[in-house]
Amino acid sequence: MSDIWGYQPATGYTAGVSLTGYKVEAIDGSIGKVDKHSDEVGASYLVVDTGVWIFGKHVLLPAGTVSAIDDAEEKIYVARTKAEIKDAPEFDKDKHLGDAGYHEQVGVYYRGRHRA
Repeated sequence: MSDIWGYQPATGYTAGVSLTGYKVEAIDGSIGKVDKHSDEVGASYLVVDTGVWIFGKHVLLPAGTVSAIDDAEEKIYVARTKAEIKDAPEFDKDKHLGDAGYHEQVGVYYRGRHRA
């Protein structure tokens, strides 16, 4: 299985391109917009503002959940359902940058729901 914290080559991601503001689409519908992202090797992720969908919460999506990026439409498609994303460990802005255990917890959650 591939690394959950890295963009897969088939997604169309180009390093250095800003994804902030892109709409994010789960398998079964829209989940929000990218608030920020990282393309750091081995620690790439999206922070998605879910807006009213789950009451203004933010979710952390490892880059490995991304299935495709459409730069023309400014959309990112993720290979997860809305329910899987909603049930993920809560985004913690204080832990996500400096707590390896937090990234491991999120990674384990999404690895357990790996899709081909």
